[in-house]
Amino acid sequence: MNNEVVPVEIRGILPSSGGAALFLGNDDKVFVIQMDMSMGTVIDAALRGIPKERPLTHDLMGLVFRGFGINVERVVVTDLRNSTFFARIILKQENQLGTKLVELDARPSDCLALAAAGRRPIYVARALLDKVEDMSAVLAQIQQMRAEEEAGDKASEEEGGTEPGEGDEGSGTGEGGGGNSTPN
Repeated sequence: MNNEVVPVEIRGILPSSGGAALFLGNDDKVFVIQMDMSMGTVIDAALRGIPKERPLTHDLMGLVFRGFGINVERVVVTDLRNSTFFARIILKQENQLGTKLVELDARPSDCLALAAAGRRPIYVARALLDKVEDMSAVLAQIQQMRAEEEAGDKASEEEGGTEPGEGDEGSGTGEGGGGNSTPN
């Protein structure tokens, strides 16, 4: 059995018809994991370092881990079966008795939320990376369209147009919205 893993990072999170599309990969290949919009928002907030008023579930888990001297060592997205991704979280506890490593099965979204919050390494099994579709070009195209859209918005504001946030009904679709909705 091949246990080779490849380091990856979260390359982007975008809204999708079913929730959120998280782009995961490296310079060679990027693939998409679909997840609930709330998980996409949690991961995005963690990556951006946005503070929360109260701890969310993943924050609470992190606090419990810290309380018991447990660290998230790394997470690994391991497999794709029947359109479902699988992942493992590796926890490490060091104390007077020694070092203990524990590997747990978990949803990729939970693993990625904990990794993002703790700035921990993310890996993908080489066999999985080899079999998923490369979405690098799609991500690059979306990022290019967003950059052009933002440049156009800034140019309009500088020309004495509307104040930011005024006169743009229908583009306030939230995080990464990009004006997909239609005005009332």
